Amino acid sequence: MVKKRGFLTFVLSVMVVAGIATLVAAQAQYGTAAEAKGMLEKAVGAIKADKAKALGMFAKGEGGFKDRDLYPFCGGPDGNFTAHPTLTGKSLKELKDKAGKGLGAEMYKVATEGQISEVSYMWPRPGQTDPVQKVSYVTKVGDQVCAVGYYK
Repeated sequence: MVKKRGFLTFVLSVMVVAGIATLVAAQAQYGTAAEAKGMLEKAVGAIKADKAKALGMFAKGEGGFKDRDLYPFCGGPDGNFTAHPTLTGKSLKELKDKAGKGLGAEMYKVATEGQISEVSYMWPRPGQTDPVQKVSYVTKVGDQVCAVGYYK
């Protein structure tokens, strides 16, 4: 009986360790809230230093502005994306999530210079079609509304 109990304890321990390793690997696959906020703060600094260069880097995912599913995106005064990996030139202000929520309009509404706000919406992860909860940190930098989103 002692040998059986020892074996069961060993097997359960291995299963727990494997489960934790799987969770850590899954979390490492996606950016965190803290990483998203940090990237937005870095993006703000880049725009203040050289707006044109920064927007180009954001659109191309260069200079550390692409990390797994995290990337900054911005919209100009006309409501169109000035930087996005695939939507540059299209309307941010009219963008709606899969549930019909006007997330772009909300981003423009809450964006305030020197302050970071949050906008929640439903959006599919890259390469997937089913929408999941996403939160974007949003701020205003000069004439740009910029954000970085992460999946919950």
